[in-house]
Amino acid sequence: MKRLLVAALALLSLGSLPAGAFPDRPPRILGGFAAGGTSDIVNRLLAEAVAPHLGLRPVVEVRTGANGFIAAEAAARSAPDGHTVVQCATGLLTVTPNLPGAQLPIDPARDLVPIANIVHSTQAMVVAARSPYRSVAEVLAAARARPGTITYASAGIGSVSHLSGARLAQLGGLDLVHVPYRGAAPGVLDVAAGRTDLIITNLGDVAGQIGEGLRLLAFADGIGSPRYAGTGQVSDALPGYAVSGWFGLCGPRGMPEPVITRWVEAIRAGFADAAIRQRLQENGLTLRLEDSAGFARTIEQDSRLWREVIRAASIRVE
Repeated sequence: MKRLLVAALALLSLGSLPAGAFPDRPPRILGGFAAGGTSDIVNRLLAEAVAPHLGLRPVVEVRTGANGFIAAEAAARSAPDGHTVVQCATGLLTVTPNLPGAQLPIDPARDLVPIANIVHSTQAMVVAARSPYRSVAEVLAAARARPGTITYASAGIGSVSHLSGARLAQLGGLDLVHVPYRGAAPGVLDVAAGRTDLIITNLGDVAGQIGEGLRLLAFADGIGSPRYAGTGQVSDALPGYAVSGWFGLCGPRGMPEPVITRWVEAIRAGFADAAIRQRLQENGLTLRLEDSAGFARTIEQDSRLWREVIRAASIRVE
């Protein structure tokens, strides 16, 4: 009897959906970056959060390559029934499509539909723990005094960390030297070792080394993190500077509105859990729930910013 009651309650949790309605099998959440990184952490928390509200736990699949476009293409080519979705981060939707010379397998604006923005990724400027720079003002002063000598690391040409450094140079009138790496992790390691002066990247990429190999100078997104109360913003020394990172969810173009709404409602309900939000915070992330329309506005706004930065810095993919 107890087992029958549990089964009945599970069926009720799916709501009064007609036969064949979404979801009728475990959905797949595709991720375009390596397991264990910030992107993957977000996807696994997402799957955990929405499972009780969809009635089925999504399966997280990692398909790395082409700056997330391998996973995005797989989602775009899937049936638009809501059972295959893909994580859409800042770079995928607002940076790479604006890079001259980029060869893309899909057009995200044409082939994907925004479902929801989920989390904000706090951006941080860090230097080595033994660096002579103890503030953003000191970095700016050194860059102005010795043009072409201050280096900044990035996760690669056209990455958000690359454009964040380019934006710093543009607003500050600085001549900074860009040092691209194959991902944020090796760039962070070289900053900690003192081989590169600084990096502006996701807090989750550097939080484990702050106070050890790295010194946190400031946040770069205008928001910051309660974990590091009292830490200022880059804009305190360079007014107008703000760069933003986020992780949202997209599906193939043609998804029905009721299915999009069901995803949004499950996300909103799942991330109402304080324990889930705490785990986001531990990884340098904060909740940023936007429905499909709100997410579309964020994409448009950030696309304008990064398009301007790319054009001013003459960045292109060779």
